[in-house]
Parts: sequence; C-alpha cells; structure tokens
Amino acid sequence: MNRRDNLRALVAAISISTAGVVACGGGGGGGSPAFVPVAQDKPVTITSMGPNPVDLWNKTAADTITVPAASSGTPEERQPLYDADLATLNVAIYDALAAITKAYRPFMVAMPDDPARGSLPQDYAVHGAAYTVLSTLFPSRSARYQSTYDAAIAAADADAQAAVRFGAEVARKVLAQRADDGRWTPVPAYVPGTAPGQFRGVNPVALTRPYLRPFSLRAADQFRASGPPALDSDAYAADVKETMAMGSAGSARRSAAQTENARFHTEAPPVFWTRNLRQFATSKPSLMENARLMAMLWVGLADASTACFESKYHFNFWRPTTAIRLADTDGNAATEPDAQWTPVVTTPNHPEYPAAHACNTGALGESLRQAFGTSRVQFAFNSTVTGTTHPFDSVEAMNENVQQARIHGGMHFRTATVHGRALGEKVVQQLLREHFTAASP
Repeated sequence: MNRRDNLRALVAAISISTAGVVACGGGGGGGSPAFVPVAQDKPVTITSMGPNPVDLWNKTAADTITVPAASSGTPEERQPLYDADLATLNVAIYDALAAITKAYRPFMVAMPDDPARGSLPQDYAVHGAAYTVLSTLFPSRSARYQSTYDAAIAAADADAQAAVRFGAEVARKVLAQRADDGRWTPVPAYVPGTAPGQFRGVNPVALTRPYLRPFSLRAADQFRASGPPALDSDAYAADVKETMAMGSAGSARRSAAQTENARFHTEAPPVFWTRNLRQFATSKPSLMENARLMAMLWVGLADASTACFESKYHFNFWRPTTAIRLADTDGNAATEPDAQWTPVVTTPNHPEYPAAHACNTGALGESLRQAFGTSRVQFAFNSTVTGTTHPFDSVEAMNENVQQARIHGGMHFRTATVHGRALGEKVVQQLLREHFTAASP
C-alpha cells in the first residue's frame, strides 16, 4: 500500500457522525495580537480524541437547524441560516468556557470576574449554553434537542447546576447581541438583467444574505471581491473556454473522476458542512480548544458567506449557461456561442461571481492553517450524493478540489473560484487578528 493509499485508509476512518456585554464581534480590540501560530513542516492528521459535549451539541444543532423552514415562529424557524446559527451556538459555548478557564479572550460576552467560577464543571456549562441557544432560536423544534439536554443534566449536582445556569446566562447575552440580525431585511423584488454580463435568474435565493449583520467584519462589503474580468478581455475568454469545454453535460474532455468530483460537491451545503465539520469538534485535546476551533470555523464560514453574497449581488454576474449561449453578445471575438450548451450538474439560482463554495473553503482552509500551524492538515470529507469519501493532504488540496468541482460542474468560471477563495481567506485573517487570542496574564 503506497503513501496515498495509507492516507486514504486513515482519513476514511475518521469519525464524522458521531456582567458586561462587548459590542457584537467585540472582545478583541484593535490592539490585540494576531493569532499566528508557529509554522511547522510536519503534517497534522485530524483524528478523533473521543466524544465531548461540543461535538454532541454541534450534532444536535445540525439536526435542529437543517430542516425545512417553518411558515410561522421565530425568525430563525422561518428562515434558518445554518452557518450563522451554528456560529451563534459555538460563540456562546466558547464565551462560556473562556470565562471559566480564562485561557482566551471572550469573543462577544465579557463576564465579570469571579474566582469561584474556575471550579465549575465545563461540560455542564456547554450544555447550558447550547440548550439556551437552541431553545430560544428554535422553540418549536424541541423534539430535536430536549431529550439530549435532559439526559445530559440528569445527574447534575449543585455545582453542575450552577455551571448550567452560567452557560445559559452567557448564551442569553450572546443571543441579545445577535437579535434582529438582518435575515428578514426587506429587499426590492429582484429584476433579472438583460445586458451582456448580467445574471438572468428569476426569484434568486439569498437576496437578504448581504444584509445579515456580520459577527466580526465591520461591514459585509469590507472585503468585497475585485470583480470578474471584463467581457472583452483575454482572461474572460479563457474562463469561458475552460468551463465550456470541461463543464458541459456532454464533455469529452472531463474524466469520470472529474464528473464524480463535480457531483460530490452538489450536496446541500447545510447538510454537507454541518456533517463534515464535526470531525474538528473532537480533534483537540481539551474541551476549551475544541470549543475555540469550532467557534473559529463557524464564525469564519458565516462571515465569509455574508461577504460572498454581498459581492455576488453587487456584481450580479451571469452564469456560464447564459454566458456561453449568448457569447455572440459579449463583444469578445475569442468566444463563440453554443445555444444548446448545458452544464453537467444543476446551477444554483444566484449570481456567479464569486463562487460561494470557494469562499467557504477559503475561510475553512485559513482557519485550519492557523489553528494547526500548518497548511498540511490531513482530513476527509464525504458526500451523500456520490456515497464517496475524498481525502485531502492539505488545505490547498481541499481548495483546489472544490474549485475544480465548480468549473467541471459547469457552474462557475475559474476567476470566480480564485477570487472566492481569496475573499474567504481575507475574512478569516481579519477574524483571527482580532479574536480568539490568549487571555492577558
């Protein structure tokens, strides 16, 4: 068995089933040191260090959030945003444990100092924080989390009950900061474009996402992408030719493996990400470290997605299907139209640039690089669409895999994937310059 096969076997075995209030996004003033761990050459393989309450509540939260929206109820029940809601849950857990351990600075809620707090059972603080977030945001979905909570605190003694109450108190303060987060911002009805380069979708999705209040960004447009190439440019022609050749339903150039990869990444993001990111909830040696990592990952993904959709609707760029079929209108002599061109997989109904999957993996990769001190983080994702598992030797391999999937699927141009990754990385670099830093001595 060669090294690649060894890695594949290894990663395939990773278990991925099983006071005062700081202003939103606060807790890390401009003078705080950047979180930049020492670089290392040795690879880090993600393995489970055993079940813990952070993992338990991420699984429970995923089961609660990733169900069809309700017609009535709380804003979250009517319009769940899996990344933002998971970020809220994990920030509440992180802030509760940071207040108990005093190892790291709080992200959102700074509790008054209490020397006796250090003896509180950390597991129970996690239970209190997580349950409070879910029961507040999703009160009508209690069947998905109540029994988990009841079992978790069934044997709680006086100290454990105090820890539960403390976790709940922190969570309520976090929820107060995230209330009215903008997910229901009224927006004008979308009018499809008609000019060359404009997106033609009818009733596109995520129109309000640019208005979601970020967790860490100063504004959704803080790292707005630089824009797609001009329609008459060589770069645009190269993008069109590549996607036209590699992403068509009848492409003779795309291999079976490339087709499988394109399909692999078409699983619904709320289900794909909540399942695959859980492997990192058991990857650190302590509860505090796992809570910190999961809060980093979910805040990074939430803000990267908000920034990504702000750029999408700002540039409102057309998808390959439209661009290729109407190539005779783009003013570029190097592109040729194909009125029958069809992508191999279904194209999402929102503007093309930048690529949302690339925004997400850019953010995820940068979080992992900084959290583990190396780009050579080895892990795997699986997909229910293909029933396969993809191992990655590094965050670069993950990013490249996803970028190729969006091109080979006929959904995106290369520039959108490159700029999407860069946007996600910038979001996390800013996040980790200001947050999740060690507490002052």
